[in-house]
Amino acid sequence: MSHMTEEKKEALIKRYGSQYTTAEPRSKRSKRGASGSKGPGRGMAGAKPKDAKLTIRRLFAYLDQDKLKMFLVFICVLISAVTALAGGYILRPVINNLADPHLSAAAKANGLLMGVVVMALIYLIGVLSSYLQMRTMMNVSESALYHIREDLFHQIQRLSLRFHDTHTHGEIMSRFTNDLDVVSQMLSNTLPQIFSGVVSIIGTLVLMFYTNWILALLVIVTAPGMALAGGAIAKRNRLYFRQQQQSLGAVNGYIEEIVTGQKVVKVFCHEDTAIEEFDAISDDLHGKQIRARFFGGIMGPVMGSLSQVSYALAAVVGGILCLTANFDIGGLTIFTNYARQFARPINELSMQVTTIFSALAGAERVFEVMDADPETPDPEDAIAICSESERVEGAHPIKGRVTMENVSFGYTPGKPVLKSVNVTAEPGQKVAFVGSTGAGKTTITNLINRFYDMEEGKITIDGIDIRNIRKDSLRSSIAMVLQDTHLFSGTVMENIRYGRLNATDDDVIAAAKVANAHSFIERLENGYQTMLKGDGANLSQGQRQLLNIARASISKAPILILDEATSSVDTRTEKHIEQGMDHLMENRTTFIIAHRLSTVRNADKIIVLEHGGIVEQGTHEELLARKGRYYQLYTGKIELD
Repeated sequence: MSHMTEEKKEALIKRYGSQYTTAEPRSKRSKRGASGSKGPGRGMAGAKPKDAKLTIRRLFAYLDQDKLKMFLVFICVLISAVTALAGGYILRPVINNLADPHLSAAAKANGLLMGVVVMALIYLIGVLSSYLQMRTMMNVSESALYHIREDLFHQIQRLSLRFHDTHTHGEIMSRFTNDLDVVSQMLSNTLPQIFSGVVSIIGTLVLMFYTNWILALLVIVTAPGMALAGGAIAKRNRLYFRQQQQSLGAVNGYIEEIVTGQKVVKVFCHEDTAIEEFDAISDDLHGKQIRARFFGGIMGPVMGSLSQVSYALAAVVGGILCLTANFDIGGLTIFTNYARQFARPINELSMQVTTIFSALAGAERVFEVMDADPETPDPEDAIAICSESERVEGAHPIKGRVTMENVSFGYTPGKPVLKSVNVTAEPGQKVAFVGSTGAGKTTITNLINRFYDMEEGKITIDGIDIRNIRKDSLRSSIAMVLQDTHLFSGTVMENIRYGRLNATDDDVIAAAKVANAHSFIERLENGYQTMLKGDGANLSQGQRQLLNIARASISKAPILILDEATSSVDTRTEKHIEQGMDHLMENRTTFIIAHRLSTVRNADKIIVLEHGGIVEQGTHEELLARKGRYYQLYTGKIELD
């Protein structure tokens, strides 16, 4: 067992169990080793939704298209509940018939047989109704989930990069998994159970009053006690359920982070500390799970015991009424059954409270994403652009002259990343950005692509403000090779073709040759048809980057951005692809963000950024001659992170 202090244990649970929310871009968080990814169970809704009425209206709007099916479901639920009550009531005449001393044995047998047949027919109708209700409700709920999931995914594609930078992958994934799972459970099971429970309670009360109003009042008197007991248990259950979900999220989040960073754990001999921390939060989960499951499990026995009290009182008083007030034996029999069953729908309804709150809170989280502001729409008069070599009808051909005029920008208000930056890149020029981490190098490329919109100044391409260019056209005119490679599940050829979907196989092979990736691809088991899975886990980091470069090469974009494209490639591989990179940059306006200053020596212009501003610019030789900031970085007197 862990000997960790309670303060440290609570800090761990809060860190890994709470939602990770920040306005800082994820790329910056990752550089400091922060992990915001959610494990299974994190984000599970345990608290009440903020606006239950609005969430219910929006959720039920997805059921509107299946109104007829929903009507059929409720009819089936009604029939099923009524047949369950009616089937029990048939016992009254059957028992009275058997207890009547004036009837012959043959008459009693006929009455018994008739009663059994009627009960069988009634219960058969109930079974068929239940089956039809389950099948129909399953179709309705799955159809609603299909449209919710589809709308959510479409919205994810429309959201800006700012949203994705400020929300972890796990947090977004939890909307598709945990949140939609509890919504599915509510739609397919809870809604029919609620309606069935309400019908059962009302029907049972009606039949009890019809059978004997005195006994009905007696049972109703005991109902508040049952409701209070059930409410108290449900309240404690919700409290411990929320605590359990937070602790479960902490355990899963910690496991995910430690497993992902296992190499770092071993490098720094952190195994014992990791075990101690895991034991602490695992012990906490263990205790909270016991409490949550205990209070969840005692609901049935407690309500069942209270219903036995009602049953006993009804039996005693009913027996007295049979002796003194001509109350029939059959009536007493069915009434005691109703008295015992009266607690069941109440118990079922109380057990659904947690599911309802969880589902509504989960749906609310889904709708929050759907309501997030999408990317700024293009103006109505936005134009399309294209390369001069690849003219497109209706598009304005560009040479690739990029100008930044007094550009200022910050990811969060009051914290500028760029301050009045002025840069001009002529068509075909290679412009490199260097500087310390956080100087604003990558931010410039984000602005050129309009992943973010600048606060002040403007960026133009061939004199056209990029805010007046359609985003899809702008981004298709800019090819990027990022530091973080990402390969999709599919063949090598499909991954390269991702840069231009209409490219032929010959185009793909030519692009691979430009990137000097052709030779290693040919050595793969199935060449260009080799399947890649797990983000290209069967390739080396250098090979993945070569495919990334080939993907950019196949694009006909007149502007190229290399964001530390060779930082993850060893020196030998870097030399191997230099010629391919030169071919890639031919006749393209190229922006280079370099970790290794040796890769920018041949740039036409080198921009040195510090604290969001330009401190130096010129060629490699000019900047070395000045012996300024670039000289310090290049000679290693000040380390470039």
